[in-house]
Amino acid sequence: MPSSIVNVRITESQQQLTIDRPNQGLSVQGRIRVPGDKSISHRALMLGAIAKGETTIEGLLLGEDPRSTARCFQALGAEISPLNEQRVRVRGVGVGELIEPTDILDAGNSGTTMRLMLGILASHPDRFFTVTGDKSLRSRPMSRVVQPLQQMGAQIWGRNGNSLAPLAIQGQSLRPIHYHSPIASAQVKSCILLAALMAQGTTTITEPAVSRDHSERMLKAFGAEITTDPDTKSVMITGPAQLQGQSVIVPGDISSAAFWIVAAAIVPDSDLTIENVGINPTRTGILEALEMMDADIQLENERIVAGEPVADIRVRHSQLKGCTIGGDIIPRLIDEIPILAVAAIFASGQTVISEAAELRVKESDRLAVTATVLNQMGAKITELPDGLEITGGTPLTGTDVESYDDHRIAMSLAIAALNASGTTTIHHAEAAAISYPDFTATLRQVCEEC
Repeated sequence: MPSSIVNVRITESQQQLTIDRPNQGLSVQGRIRVPGDKSISHRALMLGAIAKGETTIEGLLLGEDPRSTARCFQALGAEISPLNEQRVRVRGVGVGELIEPTDILDAGNSGTTMRLMLGILASHPDRFFTVTGDKSLRSRPMSRVVQPLQQMGAQIWGRNGNSLAPLAIQGQSLRPIHYHSPIASAQVKSCILLAALMAQGTTTITEPAVSRDHSERMLKAFGAEITTDPDTKSVMITGPAQLQGQSVIVPGDISSAAFWIVAAAIVPDSDLTIENVGINPTRTGILEALEMMDADIQLENERIVAGEPVADIRVRHSQLKGCTIGGDIIPRLIDEIPILAVAAIFASGQTVISEAAELRVKESDRLAVTATVLNQMGAKITELPDGLEITGGTPLTGTDVESYDDHRIAMSLAIAALNASGTTTIHHAEAAAISYPDFTATLRQVCEEC
């Protein structure tokens, strides 16, 4: 296998990732590790910043989104050591003790940073905060967290009826509520839970389906009084609370692992193991969906690390088949739908993904963009109001495609290119650094092991 299979061309204004697929001999092989879980990384930094004492974090994701979180909470008074994968130390100020910053807080491209931080900031009486983000984040809806916070007594102002950043927050003493969320969203749930840390009494959040539960697990580990009721899909937290610094070990991100899982599943003769991946049951929808498609996936060395289930994931190539994906599984694979669409292209028959309208308000309109860019490569994808209909079995041909500055689109295109004839060039592929700074290096590794 020539080492030039993956070529990266960088100019001053953009990065282009070019993948030249050979006519034969390509497979995906070896053992790799993926970056730390992005959701857990954000929460470890935030809870460490508002806890008393020191929090140590091992395996932190070094992508741009967690860096945005770290910068914001440093501006709010927390002491955070330089970010690295080995160990990050956070000396927190205590719940309710963040300082009023002298400048606007910038969440960059990170919706998690902005939405979760709003809950914390809104509960700080007599302090004023302003938050913004990049062009993409300023267009993403914040009303889904602003409205429940307003029910708790928060004062928040912003563009478009207080639904778009920049947002101004005048901290208040908040009251507990029982919020029936219209969507299953870990960001909405987590925002309210963080706001409730300073509310007197019990706050309850009920969802239509259970979203990822990293906040609940970590809040409990830091000392919050929190309970869950799976039967009613509800979470209860009692405030006011004090949190104590903890030692956090961040497992590999299953959302990052998903790209390599699909790569090994669709590229002939592949056999790949991804080590140390978090398999929290609220995040494993991608594994369940691929198993429905007859993917050959095995979990090895299953264990619990710092309260989170972890395993090594071995994937071998198999002939996939189409299936229907919707309902309660969608919140557990919402970020993986673009790469799941790539898998469906190489499955026999038709795959239908529904109830995924949430993807229209991510870093891009991921339903429209996924259909557009993969169809440019020869796929047969029909965009639905709330999903995608993919007819499998159509060969892909390399071409010039655009990432739309969306990290998951950029990486999904790279995996699709491994099974496309000719040369694929992905423009603005540097977006991958949002969640996976070493994506291109790992792409080289798995392609050159064979």
